[in-house]
Amino acid sequence: MSADQIRQVILNILIRIAPDNDLSNLNDDVPFREQMELDSMDFLDIVMEIRKRYRVQIPEEDYTFLNTMASTVSYLLPRLQTATA
Repeated sequence: MSADQIRQVILNILIRIAPDNDLSNLNDDVPFREQMELDSMDFLDIVMEIRKRYRVQIPEEDYTFLNTMASTVSYLLPRLQTATA
């Protein structure tokens, strides 16, 4: 998967988990929680959806890498290179 494909996957997950949020102006460098109404359970739902869809393990100590869109894409890019969107 490319960085753009991963970004779109994350956007689709965010839309499903937080449908009341407007993601049209999402800043890739600002933490999700500063731009959206997400609680810790929503964040875990995002992680679990990624795990389920792509069978990638994300250790709890790596959750800080999933703080922004840019860091999430950078973290997932090497792990999803062989995955398909």
